[in-house]
Amino acid sequence: MLIDTYGRVATDLRVSLTDRCNLRCTYCMPEEGLQWLAKPDLLTDDEIVRLIRIAVTQLGIEEVRFTGGEPLLRPGLVGIVERCAALEPRPKMSLTSNGIGLKRTAKALKAAGLDRVNVSLDTLRPDVFKTLTRRDRHQDVLDGMAAAREAGLTPVKVNAVLMPGLNDDEAPDLLAWAVENDYELRFIEQMPLDAQHGWKRDGMITAGDILSSLRTRFTLTEEGEQERGSAPAERWVVDGGPHRVGVIASVTRPFCSACDRTRLTADGQVRTCLFATEETDLRAALRSDAPDASSDDEIARIWKLAMWGKKAGSGLDDPTFLQPSRPMSAIGG
Repeated sequence: MLIDTYGRVATDLRVSLTDRCNLRCTYCMPEEGLQWLAKPDLLTDDEIVRLIRIAVTQLGIEEVRFTGGEPLLRPGLVGIVERCAALEPRPKMSLTSNGIGLKRTAKALKAAGLDRVNVSLDTLRPDVFKTLTRRDRHQDVLDGMAAAREAGLTPVKVNAVLMPGLNDDEAPDLLAWAVENDYELRFIEQMPLDAQHGWKRDGMITAGDILSSLRTRFTLTEEGEQERGSAPAERWVVDGGPHRVGVIASVTRPFCSACDRTRLTADGQVRTCLFATEETDLRAALRSDAPDASSDDEIARIWKLAMWGKKAGSGLDDPTFLQPSRPMSAIGG
């Protein structure tokens, strides 16, 4: 069991499969990209599956989310999903993607055992999408989401970040579109995870701003804490149902006290929080030649020790908060 000193138990594992991405979203990385991890530094497919097996069979992990960068850029993704689906007990498996590659991979991922997908889409306007992502791939994302829905990777959840002066007026339109297409929309407050460290608390679109905008067109009924559980999104029933909309207010309404996540970076580091400034190296143990250092039990022990030291909160509510040393693409969302 992955328990910390505050009594929280991690049952949800986020696995970054690569730091690379085929978009250059302004709130994530600079236009020229980043210095990517060298291939020898990345975990191999076998190492990823082994760590997930240890997490599921020895540490109580029940859900696995594959992230990146962009996880669809990982050549062995389908095989990793298939091998993890064969584990006992079988974890629930999902994937967070920008959607560009889903049109060609959705059926294969469903056949391999993936349960559902989250897709990032911040705007319905192709020109705004190009400005936000620095790529002209808006239709590819829409096609990918439709393919995921048709393949049965449902519910397809849509993650949207609103940016001042770009798409901050689109909340009602995005929700109307999501309802029409049977997607579950979740707005995420912009978080300080950009490589340029250009995030400013004063300029962000808050959960309160988003809800006020949505209520100009929709009636929202809050689900409540019992329905939410440990999920990061607060959810509201839209116009009496059945559709729902969520808001992940990481900055203005932190949910750290109910956090049930542990994170594994593409180069084999355990992160206890998306905003952690420290990491614990599992890759070294995996590749160690020392007696017993690379055993499953020893790796599980290291992982447990890392999670025991998890801090009470993310620190986002502290005005002096310092951003993580690595950008979101290297950490996994």
